[in-house]
Amino acid sequence: MTADRITSATLAAMQRRGEPIACLTCYDAAFARLLEGAGVEVLLVGDSLGMVLQGQPSTVPVQLQHMVYHTSCVSRAATRALVIADMPFLSYATEERSIAAAERLMGEGGAAMVKLEGGGELVQTVDRLTRFGVPVCAHLGLLPQSVHRLGGYRYQGRDDAGAARIRADALALQEAGASMLVLECVPAALAEAISGELAIPVIGIGAGSGCDGQVLVLHDMLGLLPGRSPSFSKDFAAEYGGVAAALAGYVAEVKGRRFPGPEHILH
Repeated sequence: MTADRITSATLAAMQRRGEPIACLTCYDAAFARLLEGAGVEVLLVGDSLGMVLQGQPSTVPVQLQHMVYHTSCVSRAATRALVIADMPFLSYATEERSIAAAERLMGEGGAAMVKLEGGGELVQTVDRLTRFGVPVCAHLGLLPQSVHRLGGYRYQGRDDAGAARIRADALALQEAGASMLVLECVPAALAEAISGELAIPVIGIGAGSGCDGQVLVLHDMLGLLPGRSPSFSKDFAAEYGGVAAALAGYVAEVKGRRFPGPEHILH
């Protein structure tokens, strides 16, 4: 590991300094180099690849071997950024399966951290993974792998009970050893409150500018997908012109807390 390699400790130090963390999804070596060149600190190999690369209707069909393959493509090219790999649907349904999946994503794929979706039901899993040396990024709010249970892609935590549950889950997952948290599609005030309560970095997507960093799906922020983009995203390529300029613009706007703007969040 090189001296300037970004680690979970680097991100924690950025959080303490109040320096926003720039994250984007990434699925291949070419974009890994481009994102690093633009100054993106975290490359998330998301199971969103099922939708943007494979043409699947959701992330649910994505298999562990797909995640290992794409993570290895990204990690071979990344020389500085922290590479996080999503654990796909049901790959962490038991503690034993979660350990086996993490072993492949880190051992074969080269990930430096794994991400899983869910709240209090995963406390023991997160605790066991971290006890075995696996850095974990938790994910609360809208959980794409649970889209069939949720009945669609909807904002979460909009009522008092839902907000309280997300806050309690966030604290419990931090206590279990999570190194990082992604909050997706929750009201901006709730995300800002959770970011203020936690000692670990909180990365928002559709969660306002009060988080410690931001993440978007690469294909959304480059305007590469047909149809309507998520309301919390922005077509940076259309504004800045060209891929490299769009990536640099994204990093600059995240660092300057200009993105997300009021039009990208739920108040």
